Amino acid sequence: MHAKPEKLLRVGELASAVGKSVRAVHLYEELGLVAPVTRSAGGFRLFHPDAVARISWITKLQAIGFSLNDIQGFVNDFENAGTSRDATARVRAVFETKLAETRETLSQLQMLENDLVEALDYLEDCETCAPVYAPTECSACNHQGHEAGEAPALFAGLSAHARDGYDVGVEHLKGTKSNEDKN
Repeated sequence: MHAKPEKLLRVGELASAVGKSVRAVHLYEELGLVAPVTRSAGGFRLFHPDAVARISWITKLQAIGFSLNDIQGFVNDFENAGTSRDATARVRAVFETKLAETRETLSQLQMLENDLVEALDYLEDCETCAPVYAPTECSACNHQGHEAGEAPALFAGLSAHARDGYDVGVEHLKGTKSNEDKN
């Protein structure tokens, strides 16, 4: 029994299969990242189904921070290495660098997440704060169980201006202008 030959994909079919635009597939082709295996009688580019995996690989590399030019250089370095050992050593070096960058980014994001959670926990008590207090009092708040000077960094930075005498009106926090500013 003979295996049925795999159906070649026109550029639009390939683009649809990977969730990209036809222009994106053409760009990948221009950069030498994918190539049609042949053309149809009508002159349409025809891609092997493996191109779906190749574009998914490109998309994954972009998601971890590689530009298309980076990917193009990465592929050229790999393909032009003298030996497979040299090629894989280059890949390992690039991936080790990207892993270190990714871990640093994750660490920074984890700290930001912690800061946001801390600020939101703090601000939860502000929901029931009496409306008689002005925003300038937030920097030294000792209401709702808060201790003066103990606000989380993300909120303390905002309320620090009020403490320094620069009163920021609520209308500025919402991105609107007061009537005085409009005149």
